[in-house]
Amino acid sequence: MACGGFACSKNCLCALNLLYTLVSLLLIGIAAWGIGFGLISSFRVVGVVIAVGVFLFFIALVGLIGAVKHHQVLLFFYMIILLLVFIVQFSVSCACLALNEEQQSQLLEVGWNNTNSARTDIERNLNCCGFRVFYPNETCASDCFRSRHCKPCAPIMEEYAGMVLRFVGGIGLFFSFTEILGVWLTYRYRNQKDPRANPSAFI
Repeated sequence: MACGGFACSKNCLCALNLLYTLVSLLLIGIAAWGIGFGLISSFRVVGVVIAVGVFLFFIALVGLIGAVKHHQVLLFFYMIILLLVFIVQFSVSCACLALNEEQQSQLLEVGWNNTNSARTDIERNLNCCGFRVFYPNETCASDCFRSRHCKPCAPIMEEYAGMVLRFVGGIGLFFSFTEILGVWLTYRYRNQKDPRANPSAFI
C-alpha cells in the first residue's frame, strides 16, 4: 500500500511512539545513573526528571495502544495531550534559545539561591565554592575547600550556561516538531477507514 494510506499512518504513529518510549526510558535511566554515581543528590531534580520520563512513557503508551487498536477515544486524548505538550515545549525551547548572557546569569543566581542540595552537587562536581564570592568560613562540598583556595562557581557556570541552554533549546525544538507531526498523523489516522474492516463501517 502506498504511503499515506491506513497502514503507513499506523506504522508511522507506532514508530513515533516507540521513539517517545525510548526517550522516556532514557530520561528515567539518566536520573537513576546520576543518583548511582553520586552526581545528583537533589531529590527535587531527580523527581522532576523521573516525573517527565514517566509522563512521556504514559503518553507514548496511550498513543501506541490507540494506534494499534485504531481506538478513536484514546487517539483523541493522545492528540489533545500531545498538542498541549507541543505548545509548552515549543515556548520553553524558544525561551532557552532567546536568553542573553545577563538573563542567563540572573536565572543561575535564582536557581543557586533556591536549591541547597543542587548547590552542593555543583560545588562538588565543578570544584568551586560560593556563587560570586568564596567565603572560607562557610562549608563547602568541593575538594578545593580543604586548601581554602577555591574559585567561585558563577564564572564556571556562566561559561557553560549558554552552551547548555542552546543544547536543551535545540533538542526541545526538535522534539516539539516531532510532536506536531504526531498530532497531524493522529488526526489523519483517526479519519481513515481500516481496509480490513467492514467497508460500510467507520471505526
